[in-house]
Amino acid sequence: PEDCAVFQCRGCRAVLGDSLHLCAQEPQLDVLVCFKVTNGVTCEDSLMIGLEGALLGCAYYSLSCQSCGSTLGFVLYSTARHLACLRGFFCLFKDSILCYLLKKQIVVEATKMNFPPVSLTG
Repeated sequence: PEDCAVFQCRGCRAVLGDSLHLCAQEPQLDVLVCFKVTNGVTCEDSLMIGLEGALLGCAYYSLSCQSCGSTLGFVLYSTARHLACLRGFFCLFKDSILCYLLKKQIVVEATKMNFPPVSLTG
């Protein structure tokens, strides 16, 4: 609880989730992985296919901010083996969110935050 944070949309500061629902960080994708987000996060209905980069060949649903429409991340549906542990979780791009640190009462860019390492691969 010392480093509890609320995740906010970089575009409009809408609340998206918090560090109590943080599962892991994925440095290769530069995302925070959460098992729960607020209803301020919209999961798009259309399945997307990654055509390049780290999500090449992956099927996923895009996540966006309900308030301002900013792209926030994705939920993986079908993946290569090395990303299979992230399937079904909410992956928020660190460069799309801000962290409000409750104890310090300050806003910090998520890209500058390092949460305790957690592994989803067992």
